[in-house]
Amino acid sequence: MRPATHSPAALACLPRSDCVSLANSFDHEWLVTNGLGGFACGTIALANTRRYHGLLIAALSPPVQRVVMVAKADATVRYRGLTFELGCNEFRDGTVAPRGFELLTAFRLEDGVPVWTYGLADAVLEQRIWMADGRNTTYLSFTLRSGCDRVELELLPLCTYRDYHSHSRGDRAPEVSLEERGCRISAFSQARAYRLLIDRGDFAVSPDWYWGFHHRAEQARGLDADEDLFRPGVFRAELNPAQSVAIIVTADTRAPDAADVALRGDQERRRALLKAAPAAAPPWIRQLTLAADQFIVKRADPGGQLSGTTVIAGYPWFSDWGRDTMIALPGLALATRRFADAGAILRTFAAHVSQGMLPNRFPDGGSAPEYNTVDATLWYFHALSAHLEQTADHKLLRDLYPTLGEIIDWHRRGTRFSIHMDPDDGLLYAGESGVQLTWMDAKVGDWVVTPRTGKAVEINALWHYALTSIASWARSLGDRRAAANHEQAAQRVAGAFSESFWFEEGGYLYDVIDAPGGIPDARGRRVDPSLRPNQIFAVSLGTDLLDSRRSRSVVDACARELLTPVGLRSLAVRDPKYVGRYCGGPTDRDAAYHQGTVWSWLLGPFALAHHRVYGDAAHASALLAGIAPHVEEACVGTVSEIQDGDAPHTPRGCFAQAWSVSETLRAYHHLTRSQTHSRARIAERARSRK
Repeated sequence: MRPATHSPAALACLPRSDCVSLANSFDHEWLVTNGLGGFACGTIALANTRRYHGLLIAALSPPVQRVVMVAKADATVRYRGLTFELGCNEFRDGTVAPRGFELLTAFRLEDGVPVWTYGLADAVLEQRIWMADGRNTTYLSFTLRSGCDRVELELLPLCTYRDYHSHSRGDRAPEVSLEERGCRISAFSQARAYRLLIDRGDFAVSPDWYWGFHHRAEQARGLDADEDLFRPGVFRAELNPAQSVAIIVTADTRAPDAADVALRGDQERRRALLKAAPAAAPPWIRQLTLAADQFIVKRADPGGQLSGTTVIAGYPWFSDWGRDTMIALPGLALATRRFADAGAILRTFAAHVSQGMLPNRFPDGGSAPEYNTVDATLWYFHALSAHLEQTADHKLLRDLYPTLGEIIDWHRRGTRFSIHMDPDDGLLYAGESGVQLTWMDAKVGDWVVTPRTGKAVEINALWHYALTSIASWARSLGDRRAAANHEQAAQRVAGAFSESFWFEEGGYLYDVIDAPGGIPDARGRRVDPSLRPNQIFAVSLGTDLLDSRRSRSVVDACARELLTPVGLRSLAVRDPKYVGRYCGGPTDRDAAYHQGTVWSWLLGPFALAHHRVYGDAAHASALLAGIAPHVEEACVGTVSEIQDGDAPHTPRGCFAQAWSVSETLRAYHHLTRSQTHSRARIAERARSRK
């Protein structure tokens, strides 16, 4: 492999001071993906601290059935009589060895590709990791950037074959078959074989087990934290200054592309993606444009053929969820001008509508979709509306229109989980005992932490949005009777919404009304007056459900009680149910998940709502900029799922979350357009006065 000759864009860079500390290098992570649901990820120290860290996590039935095949590869370099170990591991007895992160001079992302720079005496060595788009193949390259002599490189691949939610034990050695410049590994008779190859140098078979690797992040989550890994052999190569070598790990049957060809293709694809970012966009927005690409993946049909497009909700452990997909689609695919992908995603999910509902989740094992959601289907209307606004794709609308009408009909007459329109006020009711249907969906055993049964505030804002949208689409398609019917229903919801949800004493909206577990209000209805961020959608969706006074009061209440630099708290601090830190075992974490934990995806809707009531696009954009420092912490180059409610708002949960990235991008693009239009209007008025 020849070294790269271009000058790629480094959109996120950590200095040496952030790399050589054990705490910093263990807390900072990296991620690369392959467009199939497969990925590689780890810490910048190259120590695996999660069961989900690995050099090749292949999606065998895209985007699910993800299997960890190669956990890591530890490098040792010999140069002018000195030995440098670049890897790092933590073992169950607490030992951390070797400590290669102490040799780092910098870590950066070049066009989204992670790059480690090591200072080895007077030599400089760079390491890169990337994946081939559309293939379960990872490349690990080393380039000797400078030095007075050649270096000898030895690489120990450490392998396994397990579901990515589990851990492996050293009880059965896989079969290792020698291939030209590498080997083929078969874990057992039904397992997908994979290969480890080197593009220059050689491979020597020397099978052995390495015992007792410890994953500290799993221990912190209250889960089993240790595993054993298998070494099939050792790679060796020599590098002169300006030379490169690459290790290729692949679960594909096809021959992999040469490393330089694969890297060049990956860089060209990423630069094409960056063209969607506004010319004046700051580096962190350009980086999030690249991060958006990681979530858009292909979905295979039951026969294994790639036949649809979907969205991974988050890395490292989520698959594709209907709710997350529909919320994320405008920011991931439309703000980045991937219109064909947006249309394909909308078609993919329409094919899975059942009883007027989109799936909530496609399980990792490839089993039947789950439909326990009330909001995924309503967010579908928002995603489709955003797509049509930018593309005017009338064919897609005509194709989907019967399904859209079926969805509305099912919701009006009733579908699963008591989801139905209340005939008395036209509002949407949802929920039964023991199920969690909104995005606040934590459940521990039979305990639903935030059941929200009844008429939830954001569900009814979305219900009104869906009715308004389908009325408009029916008119455009000449279906006048349906248009009038939907329009009447939307007007009825609008008439009931403000008075039903308004909590005058608090100056904000009830979270749920007609809630079986609620408290009686002045009118005798059972309500949940918890101050939560769900009410912001009554303003941000832009359908004028509230008058200007109440809209501003909602935004002010959320700003005062919920806003942090990195998102909105899920519950006000003064609420007795508030939990400020998301930590501990599964029960503790689920109990805190929506009880004060900060959610980054809500910052975008809040900024848009703030702009709607105050009209200051520059100020609203500045609110989004709180995400910028976060892009260089946790998983570098992306946005985490959640943060602690209490300062300093430590990142938690999935280290890369689709809607966290997408809603930031969507709001940024919307507010940028608003500022551009505002400047154009000012310029036009100035010209007219001359």
